[in-house]
Amino acid sequence: MHPVVESFLHAPSSTWTHLVIDSATQTAALVDPVLDFDYPSGATATDSAADVIARIRALALKLEWILETHAHADHLSSAPHIHDALGGRIAIGEGIRRVQAHFSAALNFEPGFRSDGSQFDHLFEDGERFRIGGMDARVMATPGHTRDSVSYLIGDALFVGDTIFMPDGGTARCDFPGGDAGLLYDSIHKLYELPEDMRLYVCHDYAPGGRAHRCLSSIGEQRRGNIHVRDGINRGQFIAMRSARDRTLGMPALLYPSIQVNVRGGESPPAENNGLAYLKVPLQDLARKPV
Repeated sequence: MHPVVESFLHAPSSTWTHLVIDSATQTAALVDPVLDFDYPSGATATDSAADVIARIRALALKLEWILETHAHADHLSSAPHIHDALGGRIAIGEGIRRVQAHFSAALNFEPGFRSDGSQFDHLFEDGERFRIGGMDARVMATPGHTRDSVSYLIGDALFVGDTIFMPDGGTARCDFPGGDAGLLYDSIHKLYELPEDMRLYVCHDYAPGGRAHRCLSSIGEQRRGNIHVRDGINRGQFIAMRSARDRTLGMPALLYPSIQVNVRGGESPPAENNGLAYLKVPLQDLARKPV
């Protein structure tokens, strides 16, 4: 199977959304859709999602699935908006329940919040198979960046979320709650067992060196050239490198707003008694320093 893949770049967050098409049945899945969000004003918009919706309608496709690779910490999901416009089941890996439990406690979510994944239409188990039109698809649990990370294997195309970046970008950080550099190494090597010509689509590309943004490589290209986890780099070396690198990184700018929306399946927190919804930023316990 060779699905047609069209990819859309959300430049403000360097995020790729992938439209996966079964041409024989005119059906499709959408991977990691993005909601426009201006943090200083709190304003959201659906301009980027509108471009994707327009393309799906222009091709007269039936959207069957809206697939999240994990609860992203760098952009907000537009899955509910896409669903309202086109239908499609919103799905994520079953590990989302552990992410929900952590952040609902850490951010003191409303008492009625459920950490059972019920905000999504479907929770995938590792190894679960599903269909997109006439195409067979399989879920691969790929934790390490986060506990809930999954990759979707659809024909000869693999959608890895943040499990790995383009070869010159390396790998994603592992210092989020539930992240683990050893698990990420194991997950990537599980992917490396796939055929070398397998198409590999990433969720983020930060265009190192100022090159053009890219989203497509192959298993073989990653094994030969990934700067963090190519052939010849062992598990201990990767853990040491990834852990040291993570200690130098600041917190993602959209971590708190993204998580509060994405663990709810892309919905905002419930409105408060004035009719407005709010996103929380926990204040750290900073010791007062003498003047």
